[in-house]
Amino acid sequence: MNNFPSQASIVIIGGGVAGASIAYHLALRGARDIVLVERSELTSGSTFHSAGLVGQLRGSVTLTSMMMYSAQLYRELARNPETDPGWIECGGIRLACTPERVQELKRQVGWATTFGLPLEEISPERARDLFPLLSIENVLACTYLSTDGYLDPSLLCTSLAKEAKRMGVQICQQTRVTAINTRNNQVVSVTTDRGTIQTGMVVAASGLYTAEIARMVGVR
Repeated sequence: MNNFPSQASIVIIGGGVAGASIAYHLALRGARDIVLVERSELTSGSTFHSAGLVGQLRGSVTLTSMMMYSAQLYRELARNPETDPGWIECGGIRLACTPERVQELKRQVGWATTFGLPLEEISPERARDLFPLLSIENVLACTYLSTDGYLDPSLLCTSLAKEAKRMGVQICQQTRVTAINTRNNQVVSVTTDRGTIQTGMVVAASGLYTAEIARMVGVR
């Protein structure tokens, strides 16, 4: 990139799936003048090592709602070959091998109903039909959620980054942040090995390197 940005309303540090998603959703909501900086290449950090499994039912309302939204977003991205994150809606099976776990699965079925998730209790034999490699020895009960699935995390990251870029986000790879500069306890700029970006807002989406980034502003 020849024209390195000198200012931005928001600087996002980290080009993994979190940073790309933040950039995408900020742009989707009308934010402009966003710059994402990545020390290496997109998806080169922990995103690359993710299993990419998408199970929607979680232990809280917030997480479950977020996962349901995510699954719907992946379906929409998958409709376009240019942004398909490799989404496979194969369904998810949960197993219970103790009476306590059976009760937990039954509670989950009720919990899922409140969200409109089609989680159903099925027999161990039905679970084996769905996944023939499954051993049902000692399995007492099972549930199946047809809308769970998996994807390619790296493809998802690049898809979100591509859409964010299409909406005006500037993405700078091979750009290492060396300092976050403040004045009166307010961020004023971000210094990188390619130049300084004037900004009043920084989002750290830097995964493994978050502690290192936070130390730049004295945050543990």
